[in-house]
Amino acid sequence: MPERIAFRMVLDPGQAAEYRRRHDAIWPEMVAALRNAGVSDYTIWLDPETNHLFATLVRADDHTMDALPRTDANRRWWDFMADIMRTNDLGEPVAVPLENVFKMD
Repeated sequence: MPERIAFRMVLDPGQAAEYRRRHDAIWPEMVAALRNAGVSDYTIWLDPETNHLFATLVRADDHTMDALPRTDANRRWWDFMADIMRTNDLGEPVAVPLENVFKMD
């Protein structure tokens, strides 16, 4: 059964408009890499008071999200985004998994 996951990232102060602009023009090859990995219904929200980005996505049972960092499109996207958000030593966005505590169907 597909699974919805959520995580938090941190945007650098003053970069909200640029973050939105880049995602408005997301590369087709990045979208294809996500879809090929079994990702759908990917949504990101911004808390402008904290610069925290809150994201949810649905991943298929047979998803290959663990392989995404090894794709050329994903690596280039992370490099493209590194100047406007918090990243780790490998240049990956710092993404903190969030725990589901309530769901209403």
